[in-house]
Amino acid sequence: MRPRKVPLRKCVACQEMMPKKELIRVVRTPAEEVQIDLTGKKAGRGAYLCGKVSCFKLAKKSKALDRALKQPVGDQIYDQLERDFIAVEDQFIAGKELIGDEAE
Repeated sequence: MRPRKVPLRKCVACQEMMPKKELIRVVRTPAEEVQIDLTGKKAGRGAYLCGKVSCFKLAKKSKALDRALKQPVGDQIYDQLERDFIAVEDQFIAGKELIGDEAE
């Protein structure tokens, strides 16, 4: 039996290819809202970021999310996303460790 192919995605900030499960998805919903999607299943256009705050700050500085989501992302939305990003960072890292334990 062949091993399953692991889907890869690129971080919009650092341009590093990583497995999809190791990245945080930021989604623009059909209602034009921008939010973090930890499940990776929300409807809308998605962009992926590493789980590092430094990558988020780089994306904010270079307006990478604006280009990836094909919509201008305002400063207040970036500020809200940064708060959300910091809040979910611990949860995301814990989930990533759990996935790593299952793979062994």
